[in-house]
Amino acid sequence: MITRPRRLRQNPVLRKMVRETRMDASSLIYPMFVREGSGIKEEIPAMEGQYRYTTNTMLYALEDLEKAGVRSVMFFGIPDVKDEIGSGAYAEDGIVQRALREARAHFPEMYLITDVCMCEYTSHGHCGLLKGHDVDNDSTLELLAKTAVSHVQAGADMVAPSDMMDGRVLAIRNALDDHGYENTPIMSYAVKYASSFYAPFRDAAGSAPSFGDRKSYQMDFHNRKEALKEAQLDVSEGADIIMVKPAMTYLDIVREVADTVNVPAYSVSGEYAMVKAGAKLGCVDEEKIVCEMATGVYRAGACVYLTYFCEGNCRVYREGVYWVKGGLYQKNHLVRGGSFCVAVFISA
Repeated sequence: MITRPRRLRQNPVLRKMVRETRMDASSLIYPMFVREGSGIKEEIPAMEGQYRYTTNTMLYALEDLEKAGVRSVMFFGIPDVKDEIGSGAYAEDGIVQRALREARAHFPEMYLITDVCMCEYTSHGHCGLLKGHDVDNDSTLELLAKTAVSHVQAGADMVAPSDMMDGRVLAIRNALDDHGYENTPIMSYAVKYASSFYAPFRDAAGSAPSFGDRKSYQMDFHNRKEALKEAQLDVSEGADIIMVKPAMTYLDIVREVADTVNVPAYSVSGEYAMVKAGAKLGCVDEEKIVCEMATGVYRAGACVYLTYFCEGNCRVYREGVYWVKGGLYQKNHLVRGGSFCVAVFISA
């Protein structure tokens, strides 16, 4: 027999040598919820282990993330007051703007990204201005651009429009350039499906629509060619990075889009909640599932991974350690006891 694939599986050193998928801490982004108030760290019921922070408690969370090796975060704002036009999204003293200034002052090396959308700020919960019961695409563009500029002025390194309005990348690009921010990149949620996996997020951010749904602007999850069209359009408008969202059930789309542009994949709230619920019931091993999910995303071609499991993953990347049942090992030496099993994350 001439061809024996098992030859390259004989021992850990050889398997690691020929491993096709390798991961790095710098490719991780942690999604963080910031709310109004002071001294509050409020657990999100639908997302066990995730919290809404005020701008002062946020600093402790950022410190923990930085110590773990996380270098990038994305802010989602939760205002106290909402209105028909989502004015809190672009207010100079808006919750995201204040979070950015605080984070920039205390963590100057942290890379700060912001979600640019209207849904958390509108009283109706939709991602743009309404005309009757329809979201008016074109009148929303100006406010999205205004929001993006206000974020960069407050300290954002990158903006990430998630609204799915047609033409919003061009509107934001032009506005940033007009204000002297031509070097600020745009990470577009170009391929954002109308997914049931978002339900826990809408609880976390209080952004569920008060009527109808978002299927008239988010993508139909049956469609593949449309995803490629959306990605190409946003690149042509000036997007620097193209996100695919959700991650786990859309890796075929990640694979295709990644052939032509850098692709972050967002492992969304529903994916997180399912893992947590399954682990709590004893149906799955949480740590092994988290590892396998991340590996699948990178194997599909993503170069960036947004995940609520970010801190633990990042620590493993940074320290080059792995957990097995019974303890933490480093270079075959037991360091301390434990049960977290993420050997799959070891990379060169």
